[in-house]
Amino acid sequence: MAGQLVSALGASFSPLRLRNFRIYLGGQAVSLVGTWMQITAQSWVVWEISHSSAALGIVGMFSFLPILLLGPLAGVLADRLDRRRILLLSQTTAMVQAFLLALLVQTGWIQIWHVYVLAALLGLVTALDMPAQQAFIGDLTGIQNIRKAVVLNTMIFQVSRTVGPMLAGVVIASLGTATAFWLNGASFLAVLGSLFVVRAHQVRKAATGTAAGEFVEGLRFMQRQPRMQDLIGFSVLLTFFGISAMTILPAVAAEALRGKADVLGLLMGASGAGSLGGVLFVVPLTQQVRRTGVVIGTAAIWTGVWLALFSFSHSLPFSVLAMFLNGAAFPVVLTTANGLIQFMAPPHMRARVLTAFLMVSFGAQPLAALAVGYSAHALGPLAAVRLNGVLMALGAVALLIFRPELRRWEVAAMPSTAPQTDEHVAMRSEAVQA
Repeated sequence: MAGQLVSALGASFSPLRLRNFRIYLGGQAVSLVGTWMQITAQSWVVWEISHSSAALGIVGMFSFLPILLLGPLAGVLADRLDRRRILLLSQTTAMVQAFLLALLVQTGWIQIWHVYVLAALLGLVTALDMPAQQAFIGDLTGIQNIRKAVVLNTMIFQVSRTVGPMLAGVVIASLGTATAFWLNGASFLAVLGSLFVVRAHQVRKAATGTAAGEFVEGLRFMQRQPRMQDLIGFSVLLTFFGISAMTILPAVAAEALRGKADVLGLLMGASGAGSLGGVLFVVPLTQQVRRTGVVIGTAAIWTGVWLALFSFSHSLPFSVLAMFLNGAAFPVVLTTANGLIQFMAPPHMRARVLTAFLMVSFGAQPLAALAVGYSAHALGPLAAVRLNGVLMALGAVALLIFRPELRRWEVAAMPSTAPQTDEHVAMRSEAVQA
């Protein structure tokens, strides 16, 4: 088992041999630490201003609503336009947004409506950025390396999700909340620099119709892929019930654990550390398991169970442990879904298919954020987290029971040297349906 783990882990790092991907990932690593510092600091600012779980939910709604509304256009643009230029524009805008938040907090002018407006602005940027960024990984590495590249990108994301919140807690306690926003703004310089340096090979889609028509073309492709629909189903469970629960962690930290920003940072950092461990050790092993559907279903159930157990805790050590174990299975679901969806999609519509995936999964977040915010207001934050954990686990069990083909699903890998013709795209799609 140890030898198998070492071999799988070593193979997972092979895309780092590609210079362009290595440079881009380095820039992302710096920027994402800043992003998670801002997420933590913004949550704490909202809690300090309002002391309202509902307000935390509203901020979450504004952050994700543009993904649902603008997803079809963003996916088509990411297939038609130069994705590197899209990312340069989106990252620059996000940097400006961070500096605006820093200025408002620094001067003491910050009000709750400022956070709502700036969260919506960042949501607009994210709606444009997400499909372009995910598809850009394939442009840098080639489709034969896409699953491993997605794992590495997720690994960097989880490292930042561990370091960023903990660093935010220290910075807020010692230097003030505004400093976290200033540091996030400066961190975008790293990813912008990497985007100026790298070169990518993108299969561009010529405009042959309306944006809506081209997006519908991507949806029709997905309708013929039942296993892709299952991947989306598990992702919806994880984002709707799991990620949304993170929006009310400031209330849990303050009311249930009697802590401040440092406790919030510790909880979020523990979840990130668990996810990092999942990417490093669990994901490489699960990619060797033939029954992919069973693996993803088990990971979703595990996540829901530990979220429910977390909701019974008033002890900081157990809460940190529960968040760590809860986070360990997150990347198994999301990384597998992201990688396989890109593996199955034709190159010329990869961004559109990814956008549909992101719209359905992350686009459900506005409703999820509102639901968990108001349920925490009515029932208490721990009861709201408990409800989310139970519903996530039950939803995963239901998918495994009522989709018997999912339990037998095995993913067949395609040789890394295979050419990317339409015929091979069809072969890839058939292989993952087996």
